[in-house]
Amino acid sequence: MLTLYDSEVSSRLLLGTARYPSPGILAEAVKRSRTEIVTVSLRRETAGGRGGGAFIEMIRALGVRVLPNTAGCHGVSEAVLTAKMARELFGTKWIKLEVIGNDDTLQPDVFALVEAARILSGEGFEVFPYTTDDLVVAERLLEAGCRVLMPWCAPIGSAAGPLNLTALRSMRAHFPGIPLIVDAGIGRPSHAATVMELGFDAVLLNTAIAGAFDPVAMAGAFAKAIESGREAFGAGMLEPRDVAVPSTPIIGKAVFA
Repeated sequence: MLTLYDSEVSSRLLLGTARYPSPGILAEAVKRSRTEIVTVSLRRETAGGRGGGAFIEMIRALGVRVLPNTAGCHGVSEAVLTAKMARELFGTKWIKLEVIGNDDTLQPDVFALVEAARILSGEGFEVFPYTTDDLVVAERLLEAGCRVLMPWCAPIGSAAGPLNLTALRSMRAHFPGIPLIVDAGIGRPSHAATVMELGFDAVLLNTAIAGAFDPVAMAGAFAKAIESGREAFGAGMLEPRDVAVPSTPIIGKAVFA
């Protein structure tokens, strides 16, 4: 089981809900993924008269836990206000905190992120911060009251996979007791398996599934990859070696004349 704040979930796949071809396909992908948590951007789904209310009702009907997020926010006050609106709408203390600092890379503004996390934690929110793989930033977020960290492995929507395995390994080693969820940059099931093999606790996905030719099948593929990676980590994998090691020892081998 995975413990996030004081809640336990069995699935280690969190699913985004944006950019699916249709609400029906989204619902089927959620079912196939076996996820227990989906993220919803309040700001994007309710903007511009896009029928956000109907979308939110459809999400509620899925029977999974909602993790609202502040996607699209670029400053502290904007993110805090969006989080408060999400709490009112969904009746949850959970918030995935995003404060974007660069429009091209969608890299978090880590200074604003820490400040917003401190404000929201002080007001009773349980904050899931979308951050980089920087250890110092991670320390500041924990000091601000966060009990979960969500580092990227590559820019949002890039599908590039883990770009800095050394940094991800360091983060896992540095925070052994903190739930770490890789958020952003994963494009293939093999990418998800790789970060789970490093010991990360979960993966949050959106574009890699929603943008696939068959999102429902891809949701199932990712679910299997994440389970496989976690099981491999728990089993204890061999580390790479610089020399060949025979699987069959020579000593004691039968000799036939």
